Amino acid sequence: MLVPAPLDGELVTPAAAARHPIAVMIDDLSPARPQSGFSSASIVFQAPAEGGIPRYMAIFADGVPADVGPVRSARYYFIAWASEYKAMYVHAGGSPQALAALRASGAGQLVYNADEFRYGPYFRRISTRAPPHNLYTTGKQLRQLAGLVHATAAPKPIWTFNPPIPMDLRPVGGTISFAYPQNAIKYSYDRSTNTYLRTVSVEGAQHDASNKVRIAPTNVIVMWMKFAPLNDREPKKHRLEATLIGSGPAWISTNGKTIKGTWRKKTTSGPTLFYDSAGHQVGLTVGQTFVNVVTWGTAVTIRAGGPPPPRDGGP
Repeated sequence: MLVPAPLDGELVTPAAAARHPIAVMIDDLSPARPQSGFSSASIVFQAPAEGGIPRYMAIFADGVPADVGPVRSARYYFIAWASEYKAMYVHAGGSPQALAALRASGAGQLVYNADEFRYGPYFRRISTRAPPHNLYTTGKQLRQLAGLVHATAAPKPIWTFNPPIPMDLRPVGGTISFAYPQNAIKYSYDRSTNTYLRTVSVEGAQHDASNKVRIAPTNVIVMWMKFAPLNDREPKKHRLEATLIGSGPAWISTNGKTIKGTWRKKTTSGPTLFYDSAGHQVGLTVGQTFVNVVTWGTAVTIRAGGPPPPRDGGP
């Protein structure tokens, strides 16, 4: 018997569906690319981290990656997104703001804190990359660590997932483009797989370094959020804080079509939900979701695909 996985709607075994979510902070500077683990994630967040340079957070639940990394430090707004699933939050140190939140609420109140500084044996440094871009772990080690920190409860679904639309209704082509400092992103819709092929700066077509799988999420979300300099004790780090609570514009892409709607989040650990222009919550398609959080006003270019080709025997 197979059941829908809570984070992506994929049909998996009940044991896989019951795995506690694990959120891992992942580097996005040029020396860190290509990264490992993305192809196994149910959800991937990307958002500005230091001076606007982005960072990823991959959330694993039913998927167990062979390799994950490079693992990097914590930021408060990523903790807030991870808290929506009470995930085990995996990182290597962090900003003073983030570490304070983890000390106060890292035993399951928001997330389960899994800092490499405390749980070093579950991580390793690889020799083929220079520090700090060489800290890695594995899905097997993360599952062991989840048991150690008592992150074992089955997750509850937040988003609604629908089956993919039939091939003859899918558009041909279409792209979504935007940019972070030091990383321009482009998604190209592929109707044969009903996914969005992801291209990034430096390496071009993005692949998972651990298994060479092309990164191609089923759902792509781009959401505007207000960021400002974080008033912490280390101003030279150029860290940021985000206006997490509230709402803002969002572009939601699935089945080859993009709508402009809004995102809403009412509390720190409350769900981030997406709505269309009529105020109805948007359903996603079964599969992986990439959530790209960009600074308010970032240019987002949507090029719609062409109409589906006529059916065999059609006009």
